[in-house]
Amino acid sequence: MFFKLLLLFVLVPLIELFLLLEISSYIGVFTTIMIIVLTGVIGTIIAKMQGYMVINNIRRKLNSGQMPTDDLISALLILMGGVTLLTPGFLTDITGFLLILPGSRDLIAALVKKYFLKYVKEKKVDFHYKRERGSNHSSNNSQDDYIDIDPDDIEDVKE
Repeated sequence: MFFKLLLLFVLVPLIELFLLLEISSYIGVFTTIMIIVLTGVIGTIIAKMQGYMVINNIRRKLNSGQMPTDDLISALLILMGGVTLLTPGFLTDITGFLLILPGSRDLIAALVKKYFLKYVKEKKVDFHYKRERGSNHSSNNSQDDYIDIDPDDIEDVKE
């Protein structure tokens, strides 16, 4: 894992620097900087709008008693997209826009769900919840504090 992160933090800036230098040699330094600033501003505005929409969907689903799993994944992807849009560079801007725009975000969210379900089925993820204080259940039995999910009982999500 450390090696993958090291590659990510070394290769991505090198690729970004190469792209910035190459593109600026064709269209000029000022134009390149303006494009980077403009994509950051536009991306931040779009991320903010999409974020508010997803937060409203989460509230609506929670108020109706539904679990907003898809919207939570979308919120995470929008947050990641916003962060990558604030990072200067063309590669990170493309990645950021893919994460915040609804069509591509839905495709990426489906991949994230599939990846997460794989981890659940391989028992690499444990689910725990904490009961609220003051509940009527006795806290003497520690088994009441956990949800036991058998990975074989989880069905593939199809939408």
